[in-house]
Formats: sequence, C-alpha cells, structure tokens
Amino acid sequence: MSNPRFTGTERYVATDDLTMAVNAAVTLGRPLLIKGEPGTGKTQLAEEVARSLGRPLYEWHVKSTTKAQQGLYEYDAVSRLRDSQLGDERVRDISNYIVKGRLWEAFTCDEQPVLLIDEIDKADIEFPNDLLRELDRMEFYVYETHELVRARHRPIIVITSNNEKELPDAFLRRCFFHYIRFPDAETMRLIVNVHFPGLKQDLLKEALESFYRLREVPGLKKKPSTSELLDWLKLLLAEDIPPEALRATEGKSAIPPLYGALLKNEQDVHLFEQLLFMNRRAGR
Repeated sequence: MSNPRFTGTERYVATDDLTMAVNAAVTLGRPLLIKGEPGTGKTQLAEEVARSLGRPLYEWHVKSTTKAQQGLYEYDAVSRLRDSQLGDERVRDISNYIVKGRLWEAFTCDEQPVLLIDEIDKADIEFPNDLLRELDRMEFYVYETHELVRARHRPIIVITSNNEKELPDAFLRRCFFHYIRFPDAETMRLIVNVHFPGLKQDLLKEALESFYRLREVPGLKKKPSTSELLDWLKLLLAEDIPPEALRATEGKSAIPPLYGALLKNEQDVHLFEQLLFMNRRAGR
C-alpha cells in the first residue's frame, strides 16, 4: 500500500519544504519534529495533516507536570481503594481502573491515525527519553493487566517544540526534523488571503508593511507572529481602520493602531516609541 501524501489544505498554506518534510517522515515511519516561532502553525499542521488525509487525530498537549507514562496509561489506585471500601464489585477487575493515554488510543485505532505530541519541550528533560522505546517499537507493556499493547497501524506522529529546552540527542536521532521559517511577505499574503479572502488589497499592503517593519525593530522581546497578525487584521476590519492610518509616521500615530494585538509587553512598546523618537530627531 502506497504512503499517503500531504499537499496542504485550502485553509493551511504549506510551503514546498514543509510538505516534503511531512511526506518524508511518513515514508520513513519516523516522528516529525517541528520547531519554529510560536504562532507559525506548528500545532495546526497536525490538524491539517489529519484532515487532508482523512485520518483520526489524537492530541496530547504536554505541560510542565506531564509524565511520559500518562501518554501510555495510568492506574487509578485511589478509585479502586475507594470502591473496595464501598464494596463495589468492579474492584475484582483491575482493568476497570486503567485509564488509557493518547498513545494507547492511537495504537489501537482501526486505521492509521495522526498523533500530535504538542510542545514536548515543556516537560521534564527526561520526558522524551522515556518515550524512546514506545515510539521505536510501537508497543508497550501494561504491568497491572499483563497485557502487551501493539500499534495496529504506525501512527503519523507530529511532535512540536518551541525550543524552551534542548531535546536529548538519542531522541533527535529518531525524528525527522523540520524548522518552520517565518513566512516571507508573499507567503504571508497567501496565508492572509485564506483567512480573509475579501480583504482589500490596499489595506493588506499597508498592514503587511507595517507588520514586517515592526518585526524588524531591533531588540524586541517578543516579535509579533502570524497568529497575532491575523488577530490584528480582524480588529482592523472590525473597527473599519482605513489603510492610510497605517501609513502615519508622525508622533504616537506611528505606532500601529490597536497595537495591543501585536506588541505583548510594555518594554516593546517603550522601545518602539524610543526608536521612533530617535528617528524623528535624526531626520530634522
């Protein structure tokens, strides 16, 4: 059976190198490790791969307290103890207290699923290593029930990381890696047109110029991302902001209107104001 091919969707603009990375990972049967700036569509990629290929999607959103075992299963000993005190007959079967994790659900799916392990770098440094055997062999053992769980179909695994911490070399060797570069202006125009197909081109032109000019400000603590641009455009349309308002270059009007959708902390706002003031003085 030939491998499925991902080519993007009508609501997700995937560059050629990204589609090539997805299909390479599927062909190799390896997890696809995706890195990139926050807001560049890493999580949405898994959703769109599942949607494009018509496959079930299992999502495992990792937190700082998440343990690898939770992706396999958890034994709810507290509930079993409580039920035993109440004389519940369910306690005779320990399987009633085994809570399946996302890997278990994906492994036992009747068709090849897409499994998203989102923001793996949020967890403890040992988290990726604790999954090596399961992701390699596509199986794990349930000690409480003496059961071996094997994957019926090898899932298409998408793992995202925001680079909050380095991932172990042993884990990286088992992945196909791709870094989503921040979209250039032309790619961004295509992305915006997907979300706002009726947007007037003069407003789009001014908004993109203002957005990329803002991203180029040196020293920004948090550069605005694609998702923040889309939020900003939504606000510009809701408030009926004219294109010429984005062209202003004097005084505080040089700060983009509704800038709170783009600049996320007071240091960046202050830095932007300082640079504008210095540029005006230099231009006199």
